[in-house]
Amino acid sequence: MEEKTKVGNYRWIILSLVFFATTVNYLDRVDYVSSEETLNEIKLMGRKCEQVVINLMAEGSVQTVVNKAIEFSGKVDILINNAGIIRRTPAIDFSEKDWDEVMNLNSRVVFFMCQTVAKDMIKRKYGKIINVASLLSFQGGIKVPSYSASKGAVAQITKALANEWAKLGININAIAPGYMATNNTTALREDPVRSKSILERIPAERWGTPDDLQGAVVFLSSKASDYINGHVLVVDGGWLAR
Repeated sequence: MEEKTKVGNYRWIILSLVFFATTVNYLDRVDYVSSEETLNEIKLMGRKCEQVVINLMAEGSVQTVVNKAIEFSGKVDILINNAGIIRRTPAIDFSEKDWDEVMNLNSRVVFFMCQTVAKDMIKRKYGKIINVASLLSFQGGIKVPSYSASKGAVAQITKALANEWAKLGININAIAPGYMATNNTTALREDPVRSKSILERIPAERWGTPDDLQGAVVFLSSKASDYINGHVLVVDGGWLAR
């Protein structure tokens, strides 16, 4: 895939969990980028870690990933659904291929990862699931119709599953990052007009960085969030407050 997913976001999410987890499984994304640095950092902390390189849009990949996680650590306590891609094209020219690929990875895979992991979590009546939504779960965006639709779906999937699984001991919530300095936003940050307009609206007056998500991830992964279900936690420097 040409588009990059939230490489920076996922790295800091993983590292933030390592501080209070003893075992971590993580996947490499559709557009594979070597993650040896992250792997080595985790091992230097004295934690066990296994990396799985897989195309999540391939048939049967979700079950394969979950099977490997359970084989490695015996169970899954926390799932972070962070894989995602984006296509930037005016809606009038948007292709079926681009639409289907974005919807597949960003929403279909999210649902079935939740479903597959929940089958293990339900056995113990415990689990934390964090889906990665977006500001475009609330807004329409520009030239990214499939991304907006897919992230709207992520928010609704999160709420729908919380309605069914909260009573089973599973907390499922989502984080909606604002405008973050990651590969996904390279085109925006390099456009002086768009970048200026975005920064003028953010009360914090800066692009977010992946480590801005650490607190939200740790909170929603811990017992401190045991009575929080179906919530979409926005981490946006105040963007939606404007």
